[in-house]
Amino acid sequence: MLGFPQTTEFNKRIPKQKFYENIEVSPALKRVFVEQIKLIHWRNKLAEPTLNISHGQVVKEIEVIEIKLAQPQLDEAVLRQIDKEIPYHILFVLSCGNKVQAWTGYKEAAESGKAAFKVNRYYHTDWMLEDELTLEIDGLNLDAVWDNFIIQVGGVELEQGNSLDEQIAVDEHKEKLIKEIEKLEKQARNEKQPNKKFELVQQIRALQKQLDVL
Repeated sequence: MLGFPQTTEFNKRIPKQKFYENIEVSPALKRVFVEQIKLIHWRNKLAEPTLNISHGQVVKEIEVIEIKLAQPQLDEAVLRQIDKEIPYHILFVLSCGNKVQAWTGYKEAAESGKAAFKVNRYYHTDWMLEDELTLEIDGLNLDAVWDNFIIQVGGVELEQGNSLDEQIAVDEHKEKLIKEIEKLEKQARNEKQPNKKFELVQQIRALQKQLDVL
């Protein structure tokens, strides 16, 4: 699984209670930890001493955390809670039976609070057999390695020489436009007044033009 160098192996069990006991979490989130998670293991530590790759301006270490599940699904709030408590970038590997799934969070520096970062969104692979999940450690520093993990896990395609940050911003803008177009199309289908229907169609065309140039 993953195929990372032996020098990065850590293999330390983390009690799942660490992420909800003596910490202010909702009863619902605590129940998810108790019912959906069997075990949590810290599998790898990707850092300058273990990889011989320099740390980045933002990414100092990358931790690989395996979460063994009782069933092949997990509330994303669990990942956010773990990300909140561990002040490093985390590559999550969810496992259930002989299937695994990788998750990465697109992080930005937190503006306030004790958390070092905030996760804007998560990317993940499909479920696959353990020996099918491999990731390349690609980059001159850990900033680049992390960006390439997100690209590999999320299937992000960089366009027109965009950086990862730029491409994610473009993709998010596209998603918002598509949702707005779908909303207006539904309104137009249900609209009975010709004038109002015409206005909605014009709005749809304007948004579609914006989408076409992205």
